[in-house]
Amino acid sequence: MNFFTYIDNTGYEILFVSITAIVVAQVLKIILHSIRTREFNLFFLFSTGGMPSSHSAMVSAAAISTGLIKGFDSALFALATVLAIIVMHDAAGVRRSASEQARVLNQIAYELFSPGHRLNKEKLKEFLGHTPKQVIAGAGLGIFISLTLHFLI
Repeated sequence: MNFFTYIDNTGYEILFVSITAIVVAQVLKIILHSIRTREFNLFFLFSTGGMPSSHSAMVSAAAISTGLIKGFDSALFALATVLAIIVMHDAAGVRRSASEQARVLNQIAYELFSPGHRLNKEKLKEFLGHTPKQVIAGAGLGIFISLTLHFLI
């Protein structure tokens, strides 16, 4: 019995596909950033934000895999889809807003305070959320990986 036989049509397939989707999305972030800036940066392997959304890839892959295994008319698929929508909405909404607020606060701190100020010198993390385009790209990637691996496994 090989690995793919073991995970075929089980919850392990959902887990395997979901993890594969998030890893592929994170690696794509490095590649796309390298192409855009002509510099290689492993930071993007473990970062949030950017193109494509790895969270969207993961939850869409999980939802589609659940539908393929348990049926698109099952309660489990409905639950996985609701969770995917919440995660993707959060990525493009709340987390994106937090990114924009962090960017503005960092700019205010930089412009208003002298180098010797006594406030916290650590910058707020600005790379948190996603644009709708990044979320859609992540979801498409997750669906593609889920369908591809399901029919290969």
